[in-house]
Amino acid sequence: MRREDTVDTGGTPPEQPLFELQGVTVRFGGLTALSDVSLTAWHREVHGVIGPNGAGKTTLFNVCCGFVRPEAGEIHVRGEPVPHPRPHRLASLGIARTLQGLGLFRGLTVLENVMVGADRFRRSGFVSALLGLRRSVSDERALRAKSEAVLRDLGIHAHATALPDSLPYPVRKRVALARALVSEPELLLLDEPASGLGHDDMGELGELVRALSDRMAVVLVDHHMDLVMSVCDRITVLDFGRVIASGPPDAIAEDPAVVSAYLGEEARA
Repeated sequence: MRREDTVDTGGTPPEQPLFELQGVTVRFGGLTALSDVSLTAWHREVHGVIGPNGAGKTTLFNVCCGFVRPEAGEIHVRGEPVPHPRPHRLASLGIARTLQGLGLFRGLTVLENVMVGADRFRRSGFVSALLGLRRSVSDERALRAKSEAVLRDLGIHAHATALPDSLPYPVRKRVALARALVSEPELLLLDEPASGLGHDDMGELGELVRALSDRMAVVLVDHHMDLVMSVCDRITVLDFGRVIASGPPDAIAEDPAVVSAYLGEEARA
């Protein structure tokens, strides 16, 4: 469902953004990786971030996740300023992420990997778990059930007892996504989710992302233009660390600055 299909056009003010970057600048030594970049994620919207190689997409994603502290600019979650979101605090802010490298624990089963993502719902502490107290046992049962439900939703429950390294790469991608979704985020950050996927798997990913937007906001960073154009409500285009265009897919596809940036990338290849 596209966001424009859900907006009240009767003159009421627009809803508050769920997540917002304002004027973000990042420098690494003498290199400016991002310069005055802004991005807004709305409820029930897929916002794509694209750009040629070296445009600053990964740096922008890392700012959103708290891996990189911007030199200037502001970050807001539900209208409230968050000076520097720490990666370990994302779940408490209602934010989940997937990374290019998957980050799955090789020694844990698929189910156990997903249960790690559900830890925000754990009520018992370390001592209760160590002593096997009733509350800890109840917690474990609830987290297991929640994780199994997400695996079923993504069609990979049959692999619950397998180790990640024994599975095909597209399945491992879904395990990483399940671990993010089990925290029930309001905002899902996806970093290159289509990397390493074939045409059919990419099509299924697009359908899944569109379905997720019915209940959360999604920020999608990817270099596959077909995927981004087909699933995103709005797109922000970066080039050399700056925003050169932002808007709906149709407008982005026809923007001269975007065409020039990608033709320039082809010429440099």
